[in-house]
Amino acid sequence: MTATAAPAAAPKGRLGNGQLRRQVAEYLTDHPGPCKTGDIAKALARSAGAVGNALTTLAGRGEADPVRGKPIRYQANSATAAAAAAITPKAPLPPKPATAAPAAPAPAPTPAAAGPVTRPNGQVYQPRSLADMPDVEALRKLRDAGVPALLYGPPGTGKTSLIEAAFGDDLITVAGDGDTTAADLVGEYTQNPDGTFAFIYGPLIRAMEEGKVLFIDDATLISPAVLAVAYPAMDGRRAITVKAHKGEVIKAAAGFYVVAGHNPGVHGAILTEALSSRFSVQVRVSTDYDLAHALKIDPRAVRAAKALADQQASGEIGWAPQLRELLAYAKVAAILGENAAIANLAGVAPEEDRDAVAEAVGKAFGRKPPAPRPRGRQL
Repeated sequence: MTATAAPAAAPKGRLGNGQLRRQVAEYLTDHPGPCKTGDIAKALARSAGAVGNALTTLAGRGEADPVRGKPIRYQANSATAAAAAAITPKAPLPPKPATAAPAAPAPAPTPAAAGPVTRPNGQVYQPRSLADMPDVEALRKLRDAGVPALLYGPPGTGKTSLIEAAFGDDLITVAGDGDTTAADLVGEYTQNPDGTFAFIYGPLIRAMEEGKVLFIDDATLISPAVLAVAYPAMDGRRAITVKAHKGEVIKAAAGFYVVAGHNPGVHGAILTEALSSRFSVQVRVSTDYDLAHALKIDPRAVRAAKALADQQASGEIGWAPQLRELLAYAKVAAILGENAAIANLAGVAPEEDRDAVAEAVGKAFGRKPPAPRPRGRQL
């Protein structure tokens, strides 16, 4: 056996774009066999959340292979070393100065021309700007043109809310995960009370026949072989053959449209080239902090979220509060008070990033988040 030299100590400053991914790729190359996220994080002196994001990105690009099981592990493939070499090593970004001259104010974003939209569940969605128009209008135009769209970004940024606001009751949703099967999309035989069997169409066929929108949520958690059943319906053929039902051919009615959601930071979410090529438009959805201010969310909570988002972007942490967590903060504050809301904002963070989140929240609010009381403690 050939001994492998220990990797050089990773710099602990803020990393430039892609630098953590380069370090992770180098580690996989130097350590043959499946590697755990926690072991890599410890060796590189980075948070497990940030390393997990880098591993997911490498896997999504085909530059590392996930090894199924619990916990999920990763190993190098023929493209890993080249991926590391393609990212030019750079010195860590300098820490942000404690006091800095105020930057020139950024130009105000172009406001969306549409007002609030009520979703089917009764909640109100505030449109954001996309391609110089309200995002709901942009998605509707894409549907009219038959151009499939993929919305991607961290959980909690409003992807599902946008899709529900854009298409309302004209929407059929499939919640994807690793257990989703082809039958969950096209349908399967079900036994009737009299003992006979009937084929029950799945959401894909219902959407095709009714001319509705099919939203495949967490599409990248579904096996590529399963998703392949929908591909003929998404391209110029606009038809599928249901082999399980006597080879029946289903043709899409006018109005049928496919939109999907992808959370790149979720373990196991892999955007294959075959899937990516089916979506001509891919929209990155991130938290709109101007919207958070417009919704009257405490500016201190918004400031903490923005600071944590900067840390996440630099690879220091793997998680930051998104609009969903900010809305939850406002709701908890109104019900249980500010202290409980602060504690909850820090407490919902993944364990590996909780200290960093608590520190940022404490800095924004001027006090350390209170520790949760043990359950069962007498008042």
